[in-house]
Amino acid sequence: MLNFKHLMLPLLTVLLGEASFSQTDPWKITAAKIDSANYYGVTVANGMIGIVSSPEPFKVKNVILAGAYDQYGRGRVSNFLNGFNLLNMYLEIDGRRISAKDVKNFRQELDMQHASFKTTFDYGDRASVTYTYYSLRQLPFTVLMDVSIMAKKAISITAASVMEAPEAMTDVQNYYNEIAPPHAKIPLLTSTAKSPTGKLLFAASTDFIFSEPHGKEPQVSHEKGDNSMHLMKFSKDIAGGATYNYALTGSTITSAHNPDPLNEAERMTIFARLEGRDRLLKLHEKAWADLWKSDITIEGDPQSQQDIHSMLYHLYSFARAGSPFSLSPMGLSGLGYNGHVFWDTEVWMFPALLVLHPEIAKSLLDYRFERLEMAKKNAFAHGYKGAMFPWESADNGGEETPVWALSGPFEHHITACVALAAWNYYAVTQDKEWLREKGWPILSASADFWADRVERNGAGHYDIKNVVAADEWAENVDNNAFTNAAAKVNLENATAAAKILDLKANADWLLVAQNIPVLKMANGVTQEHAAYKGEGIKQADVNLLAYPLKVITDPVQIKKDLAYYETRVPYEGTPAMTQSIFALLYARLGDGEKACHWFKDAYEPNLLPPFRVIAENKGGTNPYFATGAGGILQSVLMGFCGLDITPDGIIQVTSKLPRQWKSLKVSGVGPDKKVFFRK
Repeated sequence: MLNFKHLMLPLLTVLLGEASFSQTDPWKITAAKIDSANYYGVTVANGMIGIVSSPEPFKVKNVILAGAYDQYGRGRVSNFLNGFNLLNMYLEIDGRRISAKDVKNFRQELDMQHASFKTTFDYGDRASVTYTYYSLRQLPFTVLMDVSIMAKKAISITAASVMEAPEAMTDVQNYYNEIAPPHAKIPLLTSTAKSPTGKLLFAASTDFIFSEPHGKEPQVSHEKGDNSMHLMKFSKDIAGGATYNYALTGSTITSAHNPDPLNEAERMTIFARLEGRDRLLKLHEKAWADLWKSDITIEGDPQSQQDIHSMLYHLYSFARAGSPFSLSPMGLSGLGYNGHVFWDTEVWMFPALLVLHPEIAKSLLDYRFERLEMAKKNAFAHGYKGAMFPWESADNGGEETPVWALSGPFEHHITACVALAAWNYYAVTQDKEWLREKGWPILSASADFWADRVERNGAGHYDIKNVVAADEWAENVDNNAFTNAAAKVNLENATAAAKILDLKANADWLLVAQNIPVLKMANGVTQEHAAYKGEGIKQADVNLLAYPLKVITDPVQIKKDLAYYETRVPYEGTPAMTQSIFALLYARLGDGEKACHWFKDAYEPNLLPPFRVIAENKGGTNPYFATGAGGILQSVLMGFCGLDITPDGIIQVTSKLPRQWKSLKVSGVGPDKKVFFRK
């Protein structure tokens, strides 16, 4: 018997902490009372480096680098790796090393507007300490930590930068040297290590930035630990009532990003050191101010406003323009889903980025385009023509799904999802040069795949058999609604692209599209697959035919399908994005209150303390679920605001706001940075 508690607005089932409930600042999430046993870190990232917070003073939980994969221990497939934790430090005051048990008034704060994470605490009657770290937006491989110590009485401090290799690394090499041009003294704490199989070389390097002028800065010394750790440190006396400021900058990179990571890590650290703290922060803040020109403003619901900013912040943090890498379901927040790329990118996270920052969305498609030849080899290996994108992709574009998961060989709708993203990128940007160079190869090769994939059993029966549905509880089924409809859309869009480019489309594409069935049950509801009899579903499938596919456009049919399938999704064990589609469709149908119910149900029961980070499932513990954030953002952008991607660009269709929302404003939309309102 399925548990349908979600048919009533749910109460939050986890205690998020006092500060999280009371905090309604649109840009800052503050944790005033931190329970280290119930702590889920929040990520500061720049689209390349993700830094996950820790409840321990001067520690970060882990550092993730986009694109850094190796095989080790999990499923015989490529996995994300933890990189060097180059922001780990320690601080001693009057000879005593500070730990969590020594401090009072410990507070942490995520500033989403400036992409910074600040920690403050008091150390008895001796000092008040503040440190803030940044994954610098303008420098993809560089980070900064800014430290301020206010002495309540005269104190002596010793501060250290600690470089320690993650457990999975091998062949750790530690280096320390000082570079001394006439105008600066640059001590470099550097380490390298090989990934578990030796495939990658990781490197990281750090340097202090002192507030004193050259020649008067503290003396830095180097200290060796075991083979996996070393540090550099300095000491300083601070007079009572005085405040002392210093910073640490560092860079980390791998051979997946540069053929010479050791020297490049040091070069980039030297570059940041000589840019200086003030300039680094100025350029970082400018880069984020530019990102936030594309924003969502909700009037009348401060908590929803903060939550939507958090979701936007995380998507902006996890991707960047000009990058050859794509988005994992957990972004750069950890090792979840091995860092692999799924349909989560193209269907759930890509649309919000496409609407607000097409230049970032373009990078996600560049990732697929660069792996198109591997997709063609994948199709060949399965006996098909064209291109068949892998269900799980990592660095080289080969199939990375563990063999025990049937989604690898059978969840073929991913190919149509990639093609839909390519078509929508053209639709939003109207960039014919891009369509010819990159969009057309993706659209045509994927259309060739579907034309060959169908089994031609007569008019109206070009069947697609033996697939894993978008509802992944339906394995090895025939004529899945989403797979079939997505294939139809793929074939139609490829034909449309050929016309735009004045190319000759394969006439067979439209013939196939017109004969792929979308099944119905006796009650008139769209049938999820040929053997479907009303059982529970893991996630949205049929309802995706109304959006984003637009294969079903009749409001009566959309409502009928919603009413049926919303009762088939159990309360627990299903991913956050399903309810966001329900919210989007109800908003477009004019039912703001039902839309509001599903909007809140999509994420509020998934929030974890103390920073309201989103888990994949209700009661889950695996944040940050960027896929869910992408779906919820679509419920606001395309649902409540009514933005719609058409072949001629973005328009606004009829929709309804929740009662408590006085207005909704979406700014910086599309290449022309338009503004859309809804009241």
